[in-house]
Amino acid sequence: MNIENSQNYYGKVLQGSQDLLTDACCTAEAPPPAIRKALANVHEEVTSRYYGCGLVAPECLAGASILDLGSGSGQDAYVLAQLVGPQGRIVGVDATPEQLEVANRHKDWHAERFGFANVEFLKGDIERLDELDLEPGSFDIIVSNCVINLVQDKAAVFRQAHRLLKNGGEIYFSDVYADRRIPKALQEDPVLHGECISGALYWGDFDRIAKECGFPDPRLVKDRPLNIGDPVQLAKVQGFRFYSATYRLFKLEGLEPQCEDYGQAVRYKGTIPGFEDAFALDNHHFIETGRVFPVCGNTWLMLHDTRFAEHFEFIGDFSRHYGIFPGCGTSIPFQGPEADPAATSGACC
Repeated sequence: MNIENSQNYYGKVLQGSQDLLTDACCTAEAPPPAIRKALANVHEEVTSRYYGCGLVAPECLAGASILDLGSGSGQDAYVLAQLVGPQGRIVGVDATPEQLEVANRHKDWHAERFGFANVEFLKGDIERLDELDLEPGSFDIIVSNCVINLVQDKAAVFRQAHRLLKNGGEIYFSDVYADRRIPKALQEDPVLHGECISGALYWGDFDRIAKECGFPDPRLVKDRPLNIGDPVQLAKVQGFRFYSATYRLFKLEGLEPQCEDYGQAVRYKGTIPGFEDAFALDNHHFIETGRVFPVCGNTWLMLHDTRFAEHFEFIGDFSRHYGIFPGCGTSIPFQGPEADPAATSGACC
């Protein structure tokens, strides 16, 4: 299924989020206070044309340079613009003219509302980011919200994202995944594709592609099972399970494909605004303030060699290896809403 179907579905078929037939392109979780405050400053037409499946606002964004892949009507871009502040910048890329028109039409309105202008939108295909005038290694963070499933060459997106990220930067994105590979006939269904279902990657293929594209240790932040409410669409995908999931992929030298134990630990200072009591790097690392928390070498680097470093104390180095952390396996990672991140707060994996 190609980009023309996405442009037609999001530019002409859908006129608002109420037209969706599944909850794949909906955000189920309640946003934290800082996001709710920022959303209140986004134009209502922009929010009415929003089709994301998660929150793509990671921590420590002040002054950051962020690229939003598949920025749509601009909701995430305008939220992030407030969080990075006047010293940061947001670049949105989208291929659907109708969505870009909405995003661009309200640029001045948002600049007046925020008191500064730090957002621009570019027309482009996220599979061919090399055709845009974007400087390699120029972004701290790349976000994407339920869009990568819509493109055919998903590996091209991750390769280009790796090229555009600074060292120590990350992709923080939400998307749709399946518990098995989607057959070609379903991939070519225009409604299932437009609803972000039939373009979903089998989670094992995503893990492999991410690693091949320079992200050795994908980290699952959160996930939830998807509901397909429309009986016609549900009948087409009987036997499949779909998940909305948020991942973070770091561009870092030294990351290994497994969680290796070097006897390291970190202590969180509680200094990230909005996360004074604990910091969740992912769904296996719920790090309480002041607690000495054992970590693998990869996690140590993800905190030590990134924008998070000033918020942690670091114990240990890489001088001695103790083997792999128990439980670092390859079974399906998604658990659904019953998962409790605090239940895994005492070990790396």
